[in-house]
Amino acid sequence: MTEKIYDLIIVGGGPAGITAGIYALRQKLKTLMITKDFGGQVNRKVVKIENFPGFPEISGQDLIEKFVSHLKKYPIEIEMGEVVEIKKEKEIFRVKVTAQKEFFSKTVIVASGANPRSLGVKGEKEFLGKGVSYCPLCDSPLFKDKIVAVIGGGNAGFETAILLAEYAKKIYILEFSSQIRAEKENQERAQKTGKVEIILNAKVEEIRGEKFVNSLVYKDLVSQQLKELSVDGVFIEIGNIPATSFVKDLVEFNERGEIIVEFETMATKTPGLFAAGDCNVGKYKQIITACGEGAKAALSAYDYLQKLKP
Repeated sequence: MTEKIYDLIIVGGGPAGITAGIYALRQKLKTLMITKDFGGQVNRKVVKIENFPGFPEISGQDLIEKFVSHLKKYPIEIEMGEVVEIKKEKEIFRVKVTAQKEFFSKTVIVASGANPRSLGVKGEKEFLGKGVSYCPLCDSPLFKDKIVAVIGGGNAGFETAILLAEYAKKIYILEFSSQIRAEKENQERAQKTGKVEIILNAKVEEIRGEKFVNSLVYKDLVSQQLKELSVDGVFIEIGNIPATSFVKDLVEFNERGEIIVEFETMATKTPGLFAAGDCNVGKYKQIITACGEGAKAALSAYDYLQKLKP
């Protein structure tokens, strides 16, 4: 093989991937990072972070800028693109990117994160960008003095409602179950805005509109009645789907499509292949846990490479 062979390829530029890059480069590994963007879900979801050590309060964008600045202190190579397939041939991984490019490496860390989960209801696709959004950070300012609905009563849903309260005049939070799953602090902050109304036992059936969204239909799971809310926008926050299809032949998955790893090393079933962050089976999807997993994966890749040496 005459192609350039890296020590490590990192797939993904979120907190897990960036941390893995910093640790790998400090170990002098010849490293390539392939990513569509920097920040991953932090860019889409997190507005204000108050639980990352050293930063009592910082925006998601500012934190990622600090991560990237730290990463680029080291001689890392970066390819902006999307990985579509990873194969292992003998002891070398072949990583294919959408732009018909291929890269080769002795080890790989998958830190590709996850993509927003869709509701799968009528009107969702039709009104995407016309009132339906998965990105509150991008789209909240478009709903100044409007009425909006947030689907999902977890932390992401409440954080979205808190952000929207700076712009919208009224926010409904619709939760499928009979209780709220968000942390108490997020619940209190949302209620303090005076703009949030919570609707439990609500199953969204349809998003309606003409050129733009103008209403949402849901079923009251207690009364079994259909009800309609007049809204100008719908923000969907019902979880994420791991971005792992490109590695399906090399790893094992759980029932949610997350990569199964050995948590001491972040190793998958394929020697030399590791996974970190929201794409794997970790229970707690937090920035700090993703960073920790990225560090462990990079150190494990280094150990693996040492064993390959004669």
